[in-house]
Amino acid sequence: MSLILASVNEGIGTITLNHDLKRNALSEQLVHAIATTLADFREAGARVAILRAQPGAKVWSAGHDVAELPLGGVDPLGWQDPLRMLIREVEAFPAPVIALIEGSVWGGACELVFACDMIVATPEATFAATPAKLGVPYNATGLLTFLNAAPPHIAKELLFTSRPMTAARLERQGIINHVVPVAEITAFTHDMAQTIAHNSPLAIGVMKEQLRILAAAHALSPADFERIQGLRRVVYNSRDYAEGINSFKEKRTPVYRGE
Repeated sequence: MSLILASVNEGIGTITLNHDLKRNALSEQLVHAIATTLADFREAGARVAILRAQPGAKVWSAGHDVAELPLGGVDPLGWQDPLRMLIREVEAFPAPVIALIEGSVWGGACELVFACDMIVATPEATFAATPAKLGVPYNATGLLTFLNAAPPHIAKELLFTSRPMTAARLERQGIINHVVPVAEITAFTHDMAQTIAHNSPLAIGVMKEQLRILAAAHALSPADFERIQGLRRVVYNSRDYAEGINSFKEKRTPVYRGE
């Protein structure tokens, strides 16, 4: 069975996550399939891409495949981490990427959705950023994705509590573009995509790249970068990090001791 389904029609490329058995967890294999398809869309001249789960999905994506995270002593979210690579592919894709959200979005999948250019969700959709629940030290570029999408206080609540937020609340904060009933969301999103596809692809592609550069234009000294990396090392070398990963695999509540 294919992990994703893909099609291009009238300049609109659609990627459908298709791994319900693992709740569309962002495994290396699934991420590679999405990235390869985006490259195919680029070659085909797609003017818009839509990223969605199967219609009626209860879980859009469960986020990182925790089974693929190292147990400790190794950066779990390094530069070559599959999710990091996919985020860069989405941001660098020369046409808008629209996230169509049905169901719940967990962990690293929140970052993937927030990295998309626009978000359309059903009223039932929820978003839960769970690194703190798993004891995972998120990286600086991932945090920047949250800060570019959400006001700082909302980003902090998402990241610190790990509690799900509703699509309606995120729409009020300007994080989600539209909340649309499930019966209408596919047609609504395709109508938006068609509107974009009829505009100048060159102008849109240039503006998207300009916005990407401007959003990432944060001065950071070498000392501050080393400080960030050092802080993260404290976490992934800790007992708590191993406890978070092991408790998830063992399906039990973690016991964190701050050490």
